[in-house]
Amino acid sequence: MRKKIWIILGIVFAVVLTSAVTYALTNPSTAQKHKPSDYKIGIKYEEAIKSRKPMLALFYVDWCGYCLKFMPKYKTISKIYKDKYNVVMLNAEDPANQALVEDVALSGFPTMYIIDPKYDNRILLNNAIYQDLKKLRVELDRYLRIRGMLDLVPVN
Repeated sequence: MRKKIWIILGIVFAVVLTSAVTYALTNPSTAQKHKPSDYKIGIKYEEAIKSRKPMLALFYVDWCGYCLKFMPKYKTISKIYKDKYNVVMLNAEDPANQALVEDVALSGFPTMYIIDPKYDNRILLNNAIYQDLKKLRVELDRYLRIRGMLDLVPVN
């Protein structure tokens, strides 16, 4: 009888353990992300371009290891600047983004631009600062200061 109880307890333990592992691997909040598009950061480009707020646009491709490595920092940036920038992710291989990709003439990935619809302005951010959150924030804050000064200039 004792042997049967141990076998049943073993089976119950195995089922519970298997269920817990399966849940951890399939739950989006705990599952490891294997490509940049697994991150759902920001809003759609079409929505951001209609806004008067500047946009932080990240161009990426899913096969790029540097893009994947950068995504946690981009997620942090999106949380810090959500009230000041519209944050957008654009897959450079998506046919829907082809015209914009050709227009900005990408030379590598990831590539980040500040796109400001209000002033019809685009600024390429140097990818040498992408891994240094402090330097990246300096550049983003600098643009916001300059934009603030432009907002003070009277328009005829």
